[in-house]
Amino acid sequence: MTRTVGVFLSPVLDLRFHYGDAFARLAPQLDLKLPHEVDDPDAVRFAIAWVPSADAFAPYRNLGFVSSMAAGVDAILACPSLPDVPVIRVRDPQQAQIMAGYVVSAVLWWERLFPEHLANQKDRIWHRFSIRQPSSATIGIIGYGLMGQATALTLRTLGFNVVAQVRSTPERMIEGVRLETGPDALKRVAAQSDYLVNLLPLTAETKGIFSADVLAAMPRGSVFINAARGGQLDEAALMAAMDSGHIRGAALDVFAEEPLPRDHPFWSNPNILLTSHDAAEASKEALVSTVARQVARLLAGLPIEAPVSRERGY
Repeated sequence: MTRTVGVFLSPVLDLRFHYGDAFARLAPQLDLKLPHEVDDPDAVRFAIAWVPSADAFAPYRNLGFVSSMAAGVDAILACPSLPDVPVIRVRDPQQAQIMAGYVVSAVLWWERLFPEHLANQKDRIWHRFSIRQPSSATIGIIGYGLMGQATALTLRTLGFNVVAQVRSTPERMIEGVRLETGPDALKRVAAQSDYLVNLLPLTAETKGIFSADVLAAMPRGSVFINAARGGQLDEAALMAAMDSGHIRGAALDVFAEEPLPRDHPFWSNPNILLTSHDAAEASKEALVSTVARQVARLLAGLPIEAPVSRERGY
């Protein structure tokens, strides 16, 4: 069997730990290699990348496409050596469900007063809290794609009010989810949100979008949840809003610099629920099936499906 050669370009993830076995098991027709294992760079027809180095793509002149390992493609599109070939991303419904679980967990962390319960447990205090009805809380979602819609549906099932910013009417309508559009939709959603959730892709347009002005538009005592990209948040503005008491808490999975520096003030803020960029990842099976399907199209002379728009960044 002739195998199609691909290269794995990620300085931060190990191929064999994450994906080697899955490709060998599910797509034996594909020969996925690390760069130092490639004998003939011209034989490489596809690449899988995550935060590639500046010159990562330079040796491979016959690439047919580049695949992200998940939904994000910002680091790939920003790579100076990226050739003029289609870039694709993984759209995994299971990943969307996992992301919905992360957001719901963060909402319930504050909504069910778990920080207060943990403090009482530490001091051995028996105290019952009054819990408001879910219909009394509004969650705003910024980024209403596959993950945003899965999150909205889960929150609506639990009885929360949901409002989402959209550019246009989505193909899938979810009963009870209110949609806001227009140039000031972000601030209008923020102003309604007891919890403001960021699930946007990182583009030139969304970089730094959660500024001091947007945070100030949120109701006093609200919570900010960022599970998209750290570069979209003004971290100093968030700290100032939390120090003033305007923002009650934050659940942060992504940061401007990763790994988060050990001296960063986020680590020691008791009102921040901090995770290490693992809110959700695409399954190995979804990545393998996505890449294998596109390789088959490439070899058949068919166009690559659903390439990312380089102008929009997603």
